[in-house]
Amino acid sequence: MSAPHPSPDTIRIGIVSISDRASSGVYEDKGLPALQEWLSRALRNPLQFESRLIPDEQDRISATLVELVDAGCSLVLTTGGTGPALRDVTPEATRAVADKEMPGFGEQMRQISLKFVPTAILSRQVAVVRGKSLIINLPGQPKAIAETLEGLRGASGESLVPGIFAAVPYCVDLIGGPYIETVDTVCKAFRPKSAQRPSRPD
Repeated sequence: MSAPHPSPDTIRIGIVSISDRASSGVYEDKGLPALQEWLSRALRNPLQFESRLIPDEQDRISATLVELVDAGCSLVLTTGGTGPALRDVTPEATRAVADKEMPGFGEQMRQISLKFVPTAILSRQVAVVRGKSLIINLPGQPKAIAETLEGLRGASGESLVPGIFAAVPYCVDLIGGPYIETVDTVCKAFRPKSAQRPSRPD
């Protein structure tokens, strides 16, 4: 008789939408629903979301990121405020609370977005580690959020450009966070064999 598969770790995820106009009620925020929908579809773990909708204010953004890390979020995803406009200060606020910067995430996000628009070179998304938490700045548009997380696929479903989320679970492993399991048909996580746990039946 085989041993029972352990239940997956519950993952607490912070999701932050950064927008002056959405946070003041001028228009409906679409970033938080897009983040929650994609994560709920892509992860097999039980999820607890900590959602925040805040204005483009550097001190407020930094304080929110620290609050979410201190609350036990092993992953924090932001959307908005990463362009060159004067009010776009999300990368500065994120670097201000960082222990380490992870430049490969931003590089890959720009590579994916360049497949669609030349202005992707204007994006300034960064990713950092604070304590045992990974913080990633994502684009502001729901379509771009899904594309950068999931990557690009061909007509028959083959992966053309890997999304950044394929590297997130192993990164979280390395910084001491919980074991994140993905739905392979959405986004297959990559781990070296030595870091893989036996797969659980669906």
